[in-house]
Amino acid sequence: MTDATHSSEPVHWFAAPPTVPERSAFEGAFPMYGREYHRNPARAFEEMRKQGPVVPILLEGDVPGWLVLGYRELRYVLSNPKLFVRDSRHWNQWKNIPPDWPLNAYVAYQPSMLFEVGAAHERRAGAVSDALAAADQFELRARCERVAEGLINTFIGSGRADLMAQYANPIPLLVLASMLGLPDPDTRALVGEVATTLNGGPAAMEAYQRVQAIMSRLLEMKRQYPGPDMPSRLLAHPAGLTDEELTQDLLLTLTAAHDPTATWIGNTIQLMLTDDRFAMTLSGGRRSIGQALNEVLWKEAPGQIAIGRWPVMDTQLSGRRIKAGDLLVCGLAAANLDPQVRPDLYGDSVSNHAHMSFGYGAHGCPHPAPELAEVIAHIAVEMLLDRLPDVVLAVPPESLEWRSSIQMRSLESLPVEFTPGYPM
Repeated sequence: MTDATHSSEPVHWFAAPPTVPERSAFEGAFPMYGREYHRNPARAFEEMRKQGPVVPILLEGDVPGWLVLGYRELRYVLSNPKLFVRDSRHWNQWKNIPPDWPLNAYVAYQPSMLFEVGAAHERRAGAVSDALAAADQFELRARCERVAEGLINTFIGSGRADLMAQYANPIPLLVLASMLGLPDPDTRALVGEVATTLNGGPAAMEAYQRVQAIMSRLLEMKRQYPGPDMPSRLLAHPAGLTDEELTQDLLLTLTAAHDPTATWIGNTIQLMLTDDRFAMTLSGGRRSIGQALNEVLWKEAPGQIAIGRWPVMDTQLSGRRIKAGDLLVCGLAAANLDPQVRPDLYGDSVSNHAHMSFGYGAHGCPHPAPELAEVIAHIAVEMLLDRLPDVVLAVPPESLEWRSSIQMRSLESLPVEFTPGYPM
């Protein structure tokens, strides 16, 4: 295939429906917001797919973009970072975006490795990968077990719990705080501030700034007192990251690791409590926890979409005319559900790791972050099954509420009941 980045001509790729006329490109666009969308995005993806693997959409505030929901099409976009860049300053709609647009926090350019491209991105992502790879996985597992056990001890005597607020959400954050070498007072503050940030709303930006301040204080402390932790390894890394780069990349690592991992845990428990087939194969020993976690990445992926990519020139993608600077929304969960590649969720998915749940290409989740996330999720589910073997959902499954987040497929709460036990 010709490298499109070396040509000045529009890219013609994949035979598909006729090119959409420019004047009507976003007529009939699908809204990716609202209660019904958030209750069942998979159903919305199914409807959108009838119009092709690339469809016009409207984000909150009726902001136009293109959803790439075909697996092959998404892989193509993510494999061509010179044509479809990550730097959001290329967006041709900034003049129409109000300062208080709810998705600004995810789209507006920040000096983190998330928005860097080329050699600058490789330098910073490489440093983060090296710092993560140096983590002691035996210590990580032991820390996960201690955190999970401690959290279960706080509610096991009551016979009731909200497994999102009291278990799935705090576990990754507490484990990550240990990897960062955060002192206990900052760890306690961080749990509340990150929760406020993820909830969005007027308080989110101020909470985000306070998290930044915690990261800055941490770096100053590690300069004076280095230890076997990620900030100390980054400070000593030959990449020579600046203070701003260190702060931004530590903050990105924290937030990018916490919410998806917490959601992965919560979605696995939710399926275990609401899907009889899933529960039987897991509790009956016919499927390992690792296989169950992999199935969740195909069926109920934590990360639904990623915003976004921006073409640096006019192009065509699956018959759609995409203008330079148009917003491409990466449909990670939709690509996983593409019938052309979707595995049999009752069999093939247990060993098929070709999902898009960790992204793909240069800006995919850096190694070994997915493996570390799986360690945390695996132990969280395993400990819960061991300590609460008769746990059941405390409300009808249809009453469970999903967060109104376009990016994450995560429950607001997960109320359960079980036979009361004793703390260990």
